Amino acid sequence: MIYITGDIHGSVSVGSRFNTKNFPQGKTLTKQDYIIIVGDFGLLWADDAEDRFWLKWLTNKPWTTLFIDGNHENFNLLESYPVSEWNGGNVHHITPSIIHLMRGQVFEIEGKKFFTFGGSASHDKEYRKVDVSWWEREMPSSEEYQEGIRNLDKNHWVVDYVLTHTCSHDALTWIIQRYNTNVELDQMHKYFNVIKSKLEYEKWFFGHFHHDDELPDNQRLLYNDKIKIL
Repeated sequence: MIYITGDIHGSVSVGSRFNTKNFPQGKTLTKQDYIIIVGDFGLLWADDAEDRFWLKWLTNKPWTTLFIDGNHENFNLLESYPVSEWNGGNVHHITPSIIHLMRGQVFEIEGKKFFTFGGSASHDKEYRKVDVSWWEREMPSSEEYQEGIRNLDKNHWVVDYVLTHTCSHDALTWIIQRYNTNVELDQMHKYFNVIKSKLEYEKWFFGHFHHDDELPDNQRLLYNDKIKIL
C-alpha cells in the first residue's frame, strides 16, 4: 500500500498525523508499505534530542516513510547523508525505514513510476536566519533542473505520479485566485509548467500551501489529508 500526505513540519504534527487514533490504517501496514510526505518533513532540523526522538518514533512505525524535501528543511544536515540508489533513483537513507527521495529522480515503487522534485522558495525568509532557520539550498541548482529533464527523457515523458513540494505556474494561478494568497512566481513554477505541458501522468501531488484541494489537470494539493493511491 502507498499513502501520500502533506507537510508535517517535524514534531509539530508528526505524532498527531500518524498516531493510531488519527491513522488507524497504519496498524495494518508493514515495512513493504509506504507513506510519502510531499515536503517540509522537518525532522532534520536541529539535530537535537527532540528530532532524534521523533525520527526513532517514526522509524519504529510498521511502514516505511518516504519524503521529498520542502523549503523548511536543514539542508546542511540533510545533505550530510551519503547518496545511494534505491528503486531506480538517488536517495538519502536517514534511517533504515526513513528515506529522502532526491530531486529530479524517477522511482519505481510497487510497479508505478514516481517523478520527484522537492524544494521551494520560503516566503518568510526575511524573518529567518541563514543556516539556522533558512538555507539557500531550498531552491534547486541548475544541475538538479537538468537531472529532472534527463530522467524524464529516459522514461519517455511518461510516469504514473508526480511528487513536488511547490507547484506548476498553472496551479499557482489557481491557488492565488482561490485562496487570495500572495505568492511570487519563480523559476520552479515555470519549470514545472514546462514539465506539465509535456509529461503524461496520472496524478500530480504537491504540498507547501497548507490546504487540501483538487485542482484542474489531475493536480492535488495536500496538507492533512492522507490519500491511499495503491
